[in-house]
Amino acid sequence: MALTGIQILKMLPKKNCKECGIPTCLAFAMKVAAGQIDIEKCPYVSDEVKAAINEASAPPVRAVKIGSGDATFLTGGESCMFRHEKRFENSTGIAVLIRTDMDEADIDGRINRFKSLRYERVGVIMKSSLIAVKDADGNQERFITVIQKVLTGAHDAALILISDSVDNLTGGAKICGDRKPLLYGATQANVTDMALMAKGMGCPLGVRGVDLDDTIDLTEKLLAEGLKDLVIDTGARSMKAALENSIVARRSAVKGRFKPLGFPLIAFPCEMTDNPMLEAMIASVFIARYAGIIVLSDLQGETLFPLLLEQLNIFTDPQRPMVVQEDIYTINGPNENSPVLITCNFSLTYFIVSGEIESSRVPAWLLVKDTEGLSVLTAWAAGKFGADQTAGFVKKSGIMNKVNHRELIIPGYLANIKGELEEELPDWTITVAPREAGHLPAFLKEWKPAA
Repeated sequence: MALTGIQILKMLPKKNCKECGIPTCLAFAMKVAAGQIDIEKCPYVSDEVKAAINEASAPPVRAVKIGSGDATFLTGGESCMFRHEKRFENSTGIAVLIRTDMDEADIDGRINRFKSLRYERVGVIMKSSLIAVKDADGNQERFITVIQKVLTGAHDAALILISDSVDNLTGGAKICGDRKPLLYGATQANVTDMALMAKGMGCPLGVRGVDLDDTIDLTEKLLAEGLKDLVIDTGARSMKAALENSIVARRSAVKGRFKPLGFPLIAFPCEMTDNPMLEAMIASVFIARYAGIIVLSDLQGETLFPLLLEQLNIFTDPQRPMVVQEDIYTINGPNENSPVLITCNFSLTYFIVSGEIESSRVPAWLLVKDTEGLSVLTAWAAGKFGADQTAGFVKKSGIMNKVNHRELIIPGYLANIKGELEEELPDWTITVAPREAGHLPAFLKEWKPAA
């Protein structure tokens, strides 16, 4: 059970040294209890206390790391049933399946689509995260050849290696090196050998049960062997059964603190249907309901993009606004005679405004002011986009060293601060832009510096 701030405080040295960046040990303990800071930030706490606090504070669904460096994927770490209760921690990973019995063209196509199907939305790059390589015929040489091709062709892919052969998985894990793959999967027939292999290779292990009871039995055996980094497959291969199992597993882990099911789940929509559109629909259910990883038979833009958009919507923290950094942004290669616009740092506003400026083909400077993620009108109402704050930002931004003119274009919804802003910036002409971003291209094409 999670510790309270007071319980954590009793375990601290109570030096109030401020070396952790927090004014007092009490405030630090409260932040540790809330999951806002790591106990490791305290330089004086003992290793025993760190271990005890980390164990007590661990989420009911264990966080499991697959891969390393650019090819790192983190799954699990969840502590709630529904997003509105707190937030979901790690988004569902989308994997593409490559079988060793595919021809080279099919394999190359999947690798190329993994690399090319990437989309930017509100500053986030949306893409699939993993490639699953399945040993289809037990041929170790072929298995390793395909893994090597994936390692070379997709440098940022976390890997899932699927085989019934312990020897083949061992060979595959060796050539992966530091890119520790998920080794799938342990069954009743091979659980002892799989446990020894996963421990020896230092890799997370996939558990493949026949049903939910069998899965629990397997995870209990692996926990007894000292293995903790597990990803579980309950064995169901229909959407209804797999969904029911995922709900039972999540509820048992989060509400019941049942450790044998306290691991991220992997689902295989690719094995539930041969219809690509139905497969995408099944995948969408598991993104919404608790799968840590889903494995697709292929990646196609028309089915992948909706899944990535769903993933973004569900796993965006509703308690934290999406923001861009306060800065001067250049659009279309501006020069000293280009217009200067200002907006807030709410991501959606920034990307709409910058997109309209870009589509106008007019070179421009866009000042983005930190409004703590609030939109223009909300930021003004909250006192974060007033004339004095705006003027202060313009002065410190350095834009005056980049342009010859002194004209600032403000959002249409800030027209009421125009007079005050002119008093704060007496050398500047303040121009009010259209209220709707869609009207910016026409406005900018007619813009000329004030005389």
